Amino acid sequence: MQFADVLPIESRSSALNHSRILLIKPSSLGDIVHALPVVSALKAQWPDAHLTWVVKRQWAELVERAEGVDRVWPVEGTVGSWLKQAWALRAERFDLAIDLQGLFRSGILARLSGAPRRIGFANGREGSPWFYTRRVEVPTVEMHAVDRYLLVASALGVREQGSPQFRFKILDTDMAMVRELFRSKGVALDQPWIAMNVSARWPTKRWFPGSFAAVLDRLHQEGLGPVVVIGSAGDRHDVEQLRTLTNSPFVDLTGAVPIGSLPALLSKAAAMITNDSGPMHIAAALGVPVAAIFGPTSAIRTGPYGTGHRVLTGSVSCRPCFSRVCYNSVPLECLQLVQPGQVFDAVRQARRA
Repeated sequence: MQFADVLPIESRSSALNHSRILLIKPSSLGDIVHALPVVSALKAQWPDAHLTWVVKRQWAELVERAEGVDRVWPVEGTVGSWLKQAWALRAERFDLAIDLQGLFRSGILARLSGAPRRIGFANGREGSPWFYTRRVEVPTVEMHAVDRYLLVASALGVREQGSPQFRFKILDTDMAMVRELFRSKGVALDQPWIAMNVSARWPTKRWFPGSFAAVLDRLHQEGLGPVVVIGSAGDRHDVEQLRTLTNSPFVDLTGAVPIGSLPALLSKAAAMITNDSGPMHIAAALGVPVAAIFGPTSAIRTGPYGTGHRVLTGSVSCRPCFSRVCYNSVPLECLQLVQPGQVFDAVRQARRA
């Protein structure tokens, strides 16, 4: 018998209040942001439910800033560590496990957690649906991840309450740290500034350093700055390439902002120029206008969510290919066709004062 099917729709409003819910969404950064409206929807319907989120340790600080999450449960990346965590989770006596990852390890973690009710996607990979007591059908792959995740909330009887809500806690300590960083660079945090992210996990998602440099130069010439370049310590090489290709000044915060402080930082940006990346999704969730350059991926499935954003990509027959290696006869043609002038115009129009 499937949970929620046994309840009349009018009874579901209180079905999970005071319950203990396990949410499994360990990665990646953008996917974690996409899952935030599920938390908001669950807590709006069942404010007294206790929600624990299982997440990879590298992203735990971000989830700690998510409103509605009562406990963050960090895990390491190995299957062995997940299995060890399963026994500790079992002691928490969860009433419901929600698997938004849809892989073998997340499915079996839901099963081993001891939660009697387990819900996930019917098209989950690696056999994960076998571990669920309720399987949610996905009508089409051509839908945004945010809307797909919310299908689970809907299947649990959560009533739709307007637009999906991304709710970050902007901590005073985070904002103070960001403000001090800007002060040390001689820039006022509260003046209009543009965030720029020149890196991405996949090589095929990275627009060219020279193109980013051309946009930066144009912004500087037009007085539409300052430009603040962000990224992790691992993005240093891409930022150094940018530096060699421009004579325009920019504020370099590469590796200087912890992942948990990114919402505080990006909440103050007037706009963002970026590859398809995790920080792009944080900015969009905060309502910051985004000019995003897309190569092999689909803006329909994982573009910046909401209104006021602009996605730029080249129209080629092979995209979206979702590949980390380009097999086109013209390497990265989908990115080559995006011109710096297009990106400049997009961010100029989107930039909020």
